Amino acid sequence: MSSLRFQALQNLQGEEKKITGYGEKKITALFGSNVFNGRAMREHLSDEAYKSLMNSAKSGTRVERKVADQVAAGMKLWAESRGVTHFTHWFQPLTGTTAEKHDSFFTLKSDGTAIELFDGDALIQQEPDASSFPNGGIRATFEARGYTAWDPSSPAFIMEAGSGKTLCIPTIFIAYNGESLDYKAPLLKSIAALDKAAVDVCHFFDKNVSKVTATLGWEQEYFVVDENLANARPDLMMCGRTLLGHSPAKGQQLEDHYFGSIPERVYAFMQDFEQESYKLGIPLRTRHNEVAPSQFECAPIFEEVNIAVDHNTLLMDVMNKVAKRHKLKALLHEKPFAGVNGSGKHNNWSMATDTGVNLLSPGKTPRTNLMFLTFFVNTIKAVHDYDDLLRGSIASANNDHRLGANEAPPAIISVYIGKYLSDVLDEVESRVKNKFSEQDEAILKLDIHKQIPELMMDNTDRNRTSPFAFTGNKFEFRAVGSSANCASPMLVLNTIMAHTLKQFKADVDVLIEKGEKKEIAVLQVLRDYITSSKKIRFEGDNYSDEWAEEAKRRGLSNFKTTPEALDAYVTEHAKHLFLGNNIFSDRELEARHEIMLEEYVKKVQIEGRILGYLATNHVLPAAINYQNTLIANVKGLKDLGMGEDSYSAQLNLVRAISTHINAINDNVEAMLANRKKANNIDHMRPRALAYCHDVKPYFETIRYHADKLELIVDDKLWQLPKYRELLYMR
Repeated sequence: MSSLRFQALQNLQGEEKKITGYGEKKITALFGSNVFNGRAMREHLSDEAYKSLMNSAKSGTRVERKVADQVAAGMKLWAESRGVTHFTHWFQPLTGTTAEKHDSFFTLKSDGTAIELFDGDALIQQEPDASSFPNGGIRATFEARGYTAWDPSSPAFIMEAGSGKTLCIPTIFIAYNGESLDYKAPLLKSIAALDKAAVDVCHFFDKNVSKVTATLGWEQEYFVVDENLANARPDLMMCGRTLLGHSPAKGQQLEDHYFGSIPERVYAFMQDFEQESYKLGIPLRTRHNEVAPSQFECAPIFEEVNIAVDHNTLLMDVMNKVAKRHKLKALLHEKPFAGVNGSGKHNNWSMATDTGVNLLSPGKTPRTNLMFLTFFVNTIKAVHDYDDLLRGSIASANNDHRLGANEAPPAIISVYIGKYLSDVLDEVESRVKNKFSEQDEAILKLDIHKQIPELMMDNTDRNRTSPFAFTGNKFEFRAVGSSANCASPMLVLNTIMAHTLKQFKADVDVLIEKGEKKEIAVLQVLRDYITSSKKIRFEGDNYSDEWAEEAKRRGLSNFKTTPEALDAYVTEHAKHLFLGNNIFSDRELEARHEIMLEEYVKKVQIEGRILGYLATNHVLPAAINYQNTLIANVKGLKDLGMGEDSYSAQLNLVRAISTHINAINDNVEAMLANRKKANNIDHMRPRALAYCHDVKPYFETIRYHADKLELIVDDKLWQLPKYRELLYMR
């Protein structure tokens, strides 16, 4: 009874509940208090510096050195007034987490005088070591130089940790020769590409549009478990998911957790991380229980996509830190527990003009309806043309456990738009067989706006099985994993949309040059796009076997594993897209492909090591211990002269345990042998495939036999916290 499991259970009984609340403070009083936002800038910057910085943030132009010095001085004054002593360039390398190197404002002058200093140079650029971050061969160890460069479009913020406070400056991270080594740099490029292409297309309908902004509203799913119980599970500590564990008698089959009453201890945690998030300007709006036991969700108000990505990345860090205060552990892995739903991060994406129009929202006039249809159809066309790349953008070792598991969208990318809009597109497609005429302008009078109640009703009960669904005024990319950086799928979505819009404008211009009326030219091209992208649209059950067969007949891709899905980044199709829109160079694409494959290999490798350790150091000793007890019992009954009927049950248990012990031992040895073979493969792609197809399959076999032993072995001997404890004891 001295194992970590039982210590954790004892501690849980006496766990003090941490009381958290907003007190008399309104959210509006907390919101943005730790952000160098417009209000703080107005107070600490000159008019010249403020206007220049705002213009730079909006237009993406470089901040002049003189202005940077003024901004740095004002930022330092604001930060010091709030007790800040250090600053850092906060960036998002390709590790999947954030990175920061803290420097103090403190320095010494040549005469030894101590001063506080933070100038424009320190604000604009720093030089962290780039060799220790994933670079896919772009940088050698002896070529360690890399640069972080300030992103003025994302405001600086103060991160509190214990009694310390650090000024964090969002930055991009690039190699010495300018190649991107992070998520933010290509995301910013994709935002600029989409802005330019979308504005050009908007001018068909409204010449007043001068900027189009991609927007994002993410929905973050996560699990919360007791910290001590989690720490008694080496797999949860090292891998973020349970590699072993039999499903409890009660899982999620009663559907009683979804939207249920939030447990008190979790509620206190939620309030705490919400307050920290509000200080950082993260506009959280929603919280609720999710489907699986101990699973929850939070979601913010929509924001510009770059800031939304920063805020989601920040939130995950905040949740992990705040959970420790409550002696809880937040699990952001896509599949922490077998047998219950995993976690996703639905990315709700749209586009908004500087004239206040949501381009994916039906309008009130024929002209705005046509503009809506244009961006709506172009989105579907973009997904159709680059479905493999969208699949690759959400590929990871973690997400492989979730996609297609009858709880999340499958690996097949398809688009759901609902019956009403399907009818609209069918009408556009079939209106004229050959070309539109002046008489066919009646189609422009499709009164979509008056049908919004029907449209919204059609989409309220929306298809939860679809990976990419239209939900009224936005598209919801539901296949994104809960631990993912949103920048990965968003930069792909922005880029494919920019590319499609550029082609759309070119196609329309050709018809206009031939003398076609503008509206008719737009409809002609839309009809062609609707026809050519029709196979990507699907309104049925994406979980069904019938859909997989139908998708195959349609010629849609179905990459079930990460190594296969990641190949989409290095096809000629993808290179033409990314190079043509100035998002990645050929070398950067090859490097990212290598990095993502290497991450996959390392994650599966770590899981294999932990699984072998758990099997040989936890499961087998407990099973052998219990087996010895049974054998002693059988011997005792024999010595008493009892017949075999009196101990047949014990003998059957001994035989069953032996079967499972031998199976675990044999499969662990085979897994280790195949892991060694995989490690000897030089190139990353075949090594990743070897881990996927030759190593990973042993995981489920070992788990099966270990979970059978969990049901047999005396509970007092089982060292690992069980699912019923992890999921239900708070």
